[in-house]
Amino acid sequence: MKKVIFILVFVVPFIFELKSQERDTSDFTLGFIEGGDTIIYKNLNEIWVFPRKDFKNRRQEKRYSRYINKVKKVYPLAVEARKLLEKYEPEYSALVEQRDRRRLMKKLEKELLAEHKEKLKKWSISDGKILIKLIDRETKRTSYSLIKDFRGDVSAVFWQGIARIFKNNLKTEYDPTGEDRVLEEIVTLIEMGYL
Repeated sequence: MKKVIFILVFVVPFIFELKSQERDTSDFTLGFIEGGDTIIYKNLNEIWVFPRKDFKNRRQEKRYSRYINKVKKVYPLAVEARKLLEKYEPEYSALVEQRDRRRLMKKLEKELLAEHKEKLKKWSISDGKILIKLIDRETKRTSYSLIKDFRGDVSAVFWQGIARIFKNNLKTEYDPTGEDRVLEEIVTLIEMGYL
């Protein structure tokens, strides 16, 4: 019995330690020799550094947390808009007849409303403002220009009027280094998987 306890206490941990000392062959680095020195070359993942958030009071911290939650709620829809644009824009441009283009847009509109209508009803005006900016960020085109290109001038003017009633602007452009700096930081953190 003493031999078994001795083996379990002293020998087994060394076996596991030896196992952990094996070289990881999946980590591959390149090197080259320059002037007698070996220089190691390795690709590193990009690291983002943001300034530390110093809040003056608890209220600012709560406001920032709510903003993060809103962006997390809205961002997937902006990404979906980009993917749909990449998918349907070539198909839309290939259609010659205006009637066929309208049919395609009506079909797409029905699908989107069936999928997102109930969720969008619960959104606030500020969620819409964030969505407008994120759509511009993802598609590199304002919401107004997208509506104008796919639905026509009259429809774009109509929806711009509706947006203006609710203190939004479909022509708002995304400014990642200026006004939308905090939004850009949050989206970057979401894309990196930190939020």
